[in-house]
Amino acid sequence: MSVRVLVDMNLSPDWVPVLQRHGWSAVHWSTVGDPRATDRTIMDWAAANGYIVFTHDLDFGAMLALMCATGPSVLQIRADNVLPDHLEDVVIAALKQHDADLASGALVVVDESKSRVRVLPI
Repeated sequence: MSVRVLVDMNLSPDWVPVLQRHGWSAVHWSTVGDPRATDRTIMDWAAANGYIVFTHDLDFGAMLALMCATGPSVLQIRADNVLPDHLEDVVIAALKQHDADLASGALVVVDESKSRVRVLPI
């Protein structure tokens, strides 16, 4: 598993041990940055430190599109219940399926039944 995962503030820190258990290096934003930081700050940190952003926030995908950015990659959850006990299998499957795309620059959108990938820039 090549990507390192930065879990955004809008997702539970409980995702970190779940991701680690499946072999990914993962940190929650609250442990590396200011919890009140802007999305831009989070994106800049992820890019500078070689992480993808794992989020429930639609702004990250929009930011990638508006800036024609080539990174960092974003894994975005689109579901009402975003807790690991509900979405672990779907998220882990998406990470495995799209690992190479995420490593090279992509927006991966995951919902409860499928995932879709858009290679950056979009």
